[in-house]
Amino acid sequence: MGQLTYDILFIGSGVFLTLGLLFGGLILGTILGVTISILRYNNICSFIISRWISLFRGTPLILQLSLIYFTAPSIIGIKLSVIQAGIIAFGFNSSAYIAEILRSGIESIAKGQFEAAKTLKISKYYTWRDIILPQVIRNTFPSFVNEIISLLKETALIGTISGMDIMRMAQTLGAQQFTYFMPLCIAAVYYYILVISIEFIGKIIEKRGWYAQN
Repeated sequence: MGQLTYDILFIGSGVFLTLGLLFGGLILGTILGVTISILRYNNICSFIISRWISLFRGTPLILQLSLIYFTAPSIIGIKLSVIQAGIIAFGFNSSAYIAEILRSGIESIAKGQFEAAKTLKISKYYTWRDIILPQVIRNTFPSFVNEIISLLKETALIGTISGMDIMRMAQTLGAQQFTYFMPLCIAAVYYYILVISIEFIGKIIEKRGWYAQN
């Protein structure tokens, strides 16, 4: 029992990096995704935006992560830490998917609402913040929760650049004990608990409509 407790705590220490990557990537991805969606709707930088989305949806995330971590020093002269590279890679990748999710939500909004806001001389900033985005979020919230869950599972790739997340800690423990079954099972339980927690919180938020409150 003592050994099992040690294994659980050892692998659990990777939760902090996993959650840090999840929240960091989600915040960056959401900010970029919202910005991209608004710019694309207004036909601003359409070519660049379409290439951005195509690039990050059309190449493997592990390749994006490796490029950012290993080539950043030679390109921009800055050595990124594992968590910095992870947040940037996961954020950029997630932004492409969030932008597509929001695009479908924006297209579901009647164009008359934009015209009415313009007639009432409501600025574009307040039109988007108070009228359009709350409706878009409400219409796309389930898809957004699914993207968060996907992002959580994708953070396991951080181990490819030596990030000590849940998965990497399980692999390390397995190598020490010469058996991977129990460490990987423990890692699976951690991920499952996190996914169930996200789904539970998402259902509460969706039911109460907190995301649509100004």
